[in-house]
Amino acid sequence: MDPKSNPEEVKEAMKEYYGKKLTNSEDLQTDACTPLGKKFYKSACKAVREVHDDVIAKYYGCGNPIPEGLEGATVLDLGSGTGRDVYICSKLVGETGKVIGIDMTQEQIDVAKEYQEYHAEKFGFANTEFIQGYVEDYVDTGAIEEGSVDVIISNCVVNLCPDKEKVLRQAWKVLKEGGELYFSDMYCDRRLPEEIKQNKELWGEGLAGSLYVEDFKQIMRDIGFRDIRICSLRKIKIKGSYDLKANYYSITVRAFKISTLEERCEDYGNLATYNGKMTDFAEKFEFDKNYTFIKDEPLSICQNTAETLKKSRFSEFFTITEDEEHQGLHPKQSFQIIRDPQPSCSS
Repeated sequence: MDPKSNPEEVKEAMKEYYGKKLTNSEDLQTDACTPLGKKFYKSACKAVREVHDDVIAKYYGCGNPIPEGLEGATVLDLGSGTGRDVYICSKLVGETGKVIGIDMTQEQIDVAKEYQEYHAEKFGFANTEFIQGYVEDYVDTGAIEEGSVDVIISNCVVNLCPDKEKVLRQAWKVLKEGGELYFSDMYCDRRLPEEIKQNKELWGEGLAGSLYVEDFKQIMRDIGFRDIRICSLRKIKIKGSYDLKANYYSITVRAFKISTLEERCEDYGNLATYNGKMTDFAEKFEFDKNYTFIKDEPLSICQNTAETLKKSRFSEFFTITEDEEHQGLHPKQSFQIIRDPQPSCSS
């Protein structure tokens, strides 16, 4: 199975694997689909408890990619499966927001749609839509309008796609200026040999399709996502007897569609002060692994962080003090992978 010469074969294999072969997340051979990364915040915890058990039973994500400050937003879930994260976001965006889920597997979409009415009654409003289709072409086919989405989420899906650059380019197209791509995925610390890339079962497990982290960074920057931030990172434990030399990681990243961002984190003496008005984050807000903001305490930030906080949905929560004098690189650089981060919680 060659993802380059025959991407359709990979897509059909993934449909078969996730639509028919797997019955629940216990069937998988890694702990990637055990949500051990960044924990849900209070409102998201409450929302997930209201999601129907049948929807959760076939949850195959590798993290908890539910960003903060979603009230009133239009959210798109790439590879939404049975809709767990769609329904969590449905509650969080509220009646004035909207959540769209897209997935190629008809069996998963059928489960998601079966419980739309249940969740609409539970939450008191209907704001979800599910589309059966591919995450590589939903803008180009007209399924979703270009520049119409505030936030994209995705949960361990991009690694299953044969053409990851197409997926990420569609994400760039569909986002509004200032919009965010916030997603969890599997990555590895080296480029994989061809015999691994062509293994059908390893594709299903997400192992054969995992990107080398440095290649991922370059693809993102070539598309326009110049500033990529780590929100959570853990090493994945492989359950099977596979002969794999690469180390695998579950990483949640956030990246914004903001044209003024640079590839490096430059220091212009900027300070950011958080006002504590974001729901669930009255005292502090962890933006990423580099920046945790304490209410009313000015914090030194790089120019990219200043631009992001000013030009995204987070602008109402921050006051930015600017200084136009360049001071070189900021000591906090966005995307840094240490060789051996915290071990898997199940190891």
